[in-house]
Amino acid sequence: MVLTYLDWKVSVINCPNCGSQKLIEDLEQGEEVCSRCGLVVKNELLDQGPEWRAFTYSEKMDKRRTGLGYSYTLYDKGLYTQFRADKDAKGKQLDNDTRIKMTRLKNFDNRSKMDENQKRNLSIAMSELDRMSVKLHIPNNVKERAAFFYRKALKLDLLRGRSIEGFVAASLYASCRYCSIPRPLQQITEVSPREHQEIARTYRLMLRELKIKMPVDDPFKFVPSIASKLNITHRTERYAIDILREADDHHGLVGKDPRGLAAAALYKACLENKERRIQKEIAEAAGTTEVTLRNRLKGIEKLINN
Repeated sequence: MVLTYLDWKVSVINCPNCGSQKLIEDLEQGEEVCSRCGLVVKNELLDQGPEWRAFTYSEKMDKRRTGLGYSYTLYDKGLYTQFRADKDAKGKQLDNDTRIKMTRLKNFDNRSKMDENQKRNLSIAMSELDRMSVKLHIPNNVKERAAFFYRKALKLDLLRGRSIEGFVAASLYASCRYCSIPRPLQQITEVSPREHQEIARTYRLMLRELKIKMPVDDPFKFVPSIASKLNITHRTERYAIDILREADDHHGLVGKDPRGLAAAALYKACLENKERRIQKEIAEAAGTTEVTLRNRLKGIEKLINN
């Protein structure tokens, strides 16, 4: 069975055979199948995709009659109008007089889009967001969330008298924290033209004015990035996570800096697996201090030994 669209979902309809709610949609066959027992629950699904077929990427792009999807990362959300100054709707070449007229209309249309201050602001901000996202390897969903935060701040007129680059960096950091992506503020500051203090101040302003509730960071997600920077083996990395889990079972991770805890667990795992790493090296990779690492290490050892 060929699946052109596979969607594992929790359905409101239970499988009449086994009672499972995890159903698979097979739009090629027009069926909805139970993932547990294989029973065909529905056999009259409608394919809402295009009516044409394409076998290569270039053929798909030639047949497509729509533009990009709706996206907050585009200054006009992708809902733009485009003039073609050389061809008509049927693909035929225009004569010289009509081509000159259409070229002028295209220029007027482009200029009219940039007349409003808000659109110019969004055009600059989304370009800066693209640049920072590429340098930091930010996923698309995190980038979309950052653009959404920025648009909310712009709508509330928080940017008056403040820099666009500072709000873009603060929005990106807020999005990374909201989506649990391990990107410290210092790393975002390194690729931003604004100062660290300004971005931190703007981030606190956004949290307060936009009423964003951030999830609490746990140290587990910082262990892989620190281990990758130091070229630590997977065995030691897994052992560090086991140490954190044991400390978490004793409720010893609450209220502590997650990066300091991750660095301490990784340092302890390196000692026990005989991988030579000094405290300064691990603390710098984690973005914390040696004093914090030693204090968190004492706390973890006390919890585990007791």
